[in-house]
Amino acid sequence: MANLKFVDTHNMVAFLSKPTESEGFEQIVDFLNAHPIKYALTINPTIYISCIEQFWSTVKAKTINGEQQLHALVDGKKVIITESTVRRDLQLEDEEGVDCLPNATIFEQLALMGYEKISQQLTFYKAFFSPQWKFLIHTVLQCLSPKTTAWNEFSSTMASAIICLATNQKFNFSKFIFESMIRNLENVSGKFLMYPRFVQVFLDKQLDGMSTHNGIYIAPSHTKKIFRNMRRVGKGFSGRVTPLFPTMVVQNQAELGEADEVVHKELGDSLVKAATTASSLEAEQDSGNITKTRSKETPNESSSLGTTSGGGPRRQETIGDTIAQTRFENVSKLSNDSLLARDEDITLVSVQDDANKEMFYVDTLNGESTTTTISSQGLSHDKGKGILVEPDKPLKKKDQLKLDEEITLKLQAEIDEEEKIARAEEEKIDEANIAWNDIQAKVDADY
Repeated sequence: MANLKFVDTHNMVAFLSKPTESEGFEQIVDFLNAHPIKYALTINPTIYISCIEQFWSTVKAKTINGEQQLHALVDGKKVIITESTVRRDLQLEDEEGVDCLPNATIFEQLALMGYEKISQQLTFYKAFFSPQWKFLIHTVLQCLSPKTTAWNEFSSTMASAIICLATNQKFNFSKFIFESMIRNLENVSGKFLMYPRFVQVFLDKQLDGMSTHNGIYIAPSHTKKIFRNMRRVGKGFSGRVTPLFPTMVVQNQAELGEADEVVHKELGDSLVKAATTASSLEAEQDSGNITKTRSKETPNESSSLGTTSGGGPRRQETIGDTIAQTRFENVSKLSNDSLLARDEDITLVSVQDDANKEMFYVDTLNGESTTTTISSQGLSHDKGKGILVEPDKPLKKKDQLKLDEEITLKLQAEIDEEEKIARAEEEKIDEANIAWNDIQAKVDADY
């Protein structure tokens, strides 16, 4: 047991913060922070030296019911580790993931990453990648692999892991870690205290009383110096920067917030413009330009036009009401559909001059016009904002802008169509009035 040693550059804790030194590495840091492997990269338990030494001095590989297992004794208690317990305890979510990609795929994908030392050999070199790719490779090598040295080189298995991360495929890190632990048992001359962070996590899940141990091992961690090191241009590398794949770029929350503000403003402008159109018709009603008539058909009415006291057709001038009603309803429906897709509060805009006035719309049910009044005070909450239910996933900026534009165009088309229909109705009524006046004139002349 005394011969087994820790290796200070193995199973390190990843540095996934973004200080000023990280400029140019923001995308890869955001990517790793959003990926399921983040837990395995950053978990940093209290590591008890005697527990790790007991585990590696007593562990044995066994096959039970066709399943490979590692059995060890720590503080006289049995500990069993399998591939599935590695996956569960390290939260890797990689069941049925890739073990190793075909060689042709590896060469092709590494070339797309900008690798400049393509050959038929299956040993690859980190120095021939641009900085963000180097950061990804270096982080995975020192935090998840069994390597203890030669950090510029990596195998086809690690190349497969990097490619799977970059192309949104699952790589079976759980199997890779578990099989590396088994190989460590068989390494008679080079056996060491492998994966101390991970082993301590496994022990904490199965045993109690770990805190009674005194000696603590401090796991080595990356620091912000890693960004400076990854910027260094390796000998023989052109220095050409190859961007990350589009599937790796994660939009951060600050950018999402700015996009939301722009979308909210454009959406609000569209709604105010449409609502003001409806409000202007209501203003014309109030000034006497349009006479609202509340009517209800009766069985004795022989014509929908009716007659005036002079015997002429009575024109029910509800066209303006109908347009205002339809516009207001369309504004409400379309704006609600759009607002439900948003992930933040939308400011409710009143089209009235006085914030304390009431908003209303006209509804026609069974031939009778009714008015529903809504107090603007009732709409006011939290400084005029309505809290909406957040969707599972917010829309991207370009998708929301496209949606807003479609809503505005659709609303305008409907308004134009309604105005066209209204004008046609007015012309029909005017023609009926003229015809009736001509008839009445002839009757008067004959009389």
